[in-house]
Amino acid sequence: MAVIILSIGLMVFFSHFLSLQFKKTNIPDVLVLMAIGLILGPVMGWISPDDFGKAGSVIATIALVVILFESGTSINLEVMGRALNITSKIAIGSFILTAVIVTWLAIIFLELTLLPALLLGVILAGTSSAVVIPMVGSLKMAEKPGTVLVLESALTDVLCIVGVFALLQVITQGDVDAGKLIGGVFAALIFAAAIGFLGGIGWLFVLGKVRDFPNTISSTLAYAFIIYGVCEFLGFSGAIASLSLGITISNFKEMGLGRFHFLNKNIVSLTTFDLAFYGEAVFLLKTYFFVYLGISIHFSSPVLFVVASGMMVLVFLMRIILTRFIYKSPEFTLRDTAITTMLAPKGLAAAVLATLPMQYGVVGGELIRDTTYMVVLISISLTAILIIIYPNKLIQKFYSAMLNKPVHVVEKEKPQSSV
Repeated sequence: MAVIILSIGLMVFFSHFLSLQFKKTNIPDVLVLMAIGLILGPVMGWISPDDFGKAGSVIATIALVVILFESGTSINLEVMGRALNITSKIAIGSFILTAVIVTWLAIIFLELTLLPALLLGVILAGTSSAVVIPMVGSLKMAEKPGTVLVLESALTDVLCIVGVFALLQVITQGDVDAGKLIGGVFAALIFAAAIGFLGGIGWLFVLGKVRDFPNTISSTLAYAFIIYGVCEFLGFSGAIASLSLGITISNFKEMGLGRFHFLNKNIVSLTTFDLAFYGEAVFLLKTYFFVYLGISIHFSSPVLFVVASGMMVLVFLMRIILTRFIYKSPEFTLRDTAITTMLAPKGLAAAVLATLPMQYGVVGGELIRDTTYMVVLISISLTAILIIIYPNKLIQKFYSAMLNKPVHVVEKEKPQSSV
């Protein structure tokens, strides 16, 4: 027990060091943390996900809720409104094309039949909120492209979850109601956002009274957990609700609620200290999340490494082409556009969904799981490598040619603080 407690303390200090090094060297702290998990788990065999029991998945979910909520408090509503059109194009386009690429390669090289291959494609079609959001903040992207990436990761999480369960229904029962599927997606998005919005307004009313009690700095985070749990219980997206809650709490004036005297008089907003506390919570949870993610990855075959690498190389090339046609405006600098193409990592959501095919008895379920774990590792590693090498002038020229953006914009503009 003493060794475990000592390790936890050292890990926090080490994470602060990694964050500082990220600013100096461009080496993402998330990659190093995941590498530590890999060494502790799959490589040395000292720790396995089973050692955590249910606590591991619970901590991962808590990390996701806090990261999404804190990200919501950092989003400017006006910027989000301008980014929605681009977000929908990036999110849906990337989701569909990624699913197609992965399905095609899975059929050819993994010899999966169509539906299991498509299931793998949908599992890997999204981007990981828990990976993307901290990196967007660390990279100091401009507000609009940063907001696009945050919203994309939240939206594709919903699409992945709904799509996976729909395909499992097709595979196990032989059919699926297209109307119910589309309705489920819209319900998961709209109702979850509404619950987060209404929950945010309600919390702003009681926040002042809650602060009269001692030791209540964490009460807002506890409330975010409640909103997430209620949404998931009702069958909607808790992730979208958490993001919506954070956006509402920090943007109630921009929403026009301050114009109503009764509302404006009774609403209490978050303080700078509140926001700093949420940021610290994200930092701590992110540390343990990525170590746990590294511990959870499975290795089974060298062939999977080659196939998974091919999948991610094609996906990243696809994002370059897709982003080139969407980020045409001069307001998107070469740096922000290039980073958008790089931030396509897969995370714990994909790893969790990958365990379902085996539970449902899908043929090739174990192969789907192991391929997903390998893609998670490779996608995060590839994202990190691309970010590390981007400052090189030859790399910038490559992205400049591919994205049709001038290199010098990166040098003249200082990135704005972001999500």
